[in-house]
Amino acid sequence: MDAKEILDEWIKKTRSTSITILKKFTNTLAGHAFGILNHYDYPISTGPLEGTNNKIKTLQRQAYGFRDAEFFKLKIYGLYETRYALVG
Repeated sequence: MDAKEILDEWIKKTRSTSITILKKFTNTLAGHAFGILNHYDYPISTGPLEGTNNKIKTLQRQAYGFRDAEFFKLKIYGLYETRYALVG
């Protein structure tokens, strides 16, 4: 049995119940089934990208007094050369 068959079987079972919130969740899950099943073919994570975006947002808050955009770009490029120490 592959992932699509398992998901389809589960959706069929949950739609036959009388639990309203479970049916609502099932409809949401069915709407996202294409993306969920694509993860099995292409297991790509957006975690590293989200981490980079978070670092840029933090740098933006810290850079409140920077005078020009060019310096800010250089600081973003320098993020990958910076090593962080865990404190605590």
